[in-house]
Amino acid sequence: MEDQQEEVENAQAELMEQIPQYITTIPGIGLPTGAAILSEIGDIHRFETEAKLVAYAGIDATVHQSGQFKGTEMHMSKRGSPYLRLALWQAASMAVLHNEEFKAYYEKKRAEGKAHGTAVGAVCRKLLVRVFIILKENRPYEERKKPILPLDS
Repeated sequence: MEDQQEEVENAQAELMEQIPQYITTIPGIGLPTGAAILSEIGDIHRFETEAKLVAYAGIDATVHQSGQFKGTEMHMSKRGSPYLRLALWQAASMAVLHNEEFKAYYEKKRAEGKAHGTAVGAVCRKLLVRVFIILKENRPYEERKKPILPLDS
């Protein structure tokens, strides 16, 4: 069984090397998760904006309104690809552990009183926007540097 698993992982690595992609440069996205994300997205040029990709993944917020009533509780729509959503959830969970920017964003959401699942969902969306940009621009991920604030004298 372990030999078969190793064969599959090697074949997957060879296939990922043949595809010109930089998605695995994002912290939290390894070969298996990157392959799942790429296979579910397909051609990135199908999506004009990141909002359309977010909706395709089903991690956009639902809207509850009728007439003058407008609901305040929002939930993840889950109307898109469940496989893409799962891969993003796994990648976001790893990104929170291995990337300072995503970790700080997660902790900010938790400090706002959001539940763990809601905070990870927010990281999923942020991560998917990064995936969109990397695939559209065909360039590696660059970690954002925090701006240096001037010291008050």
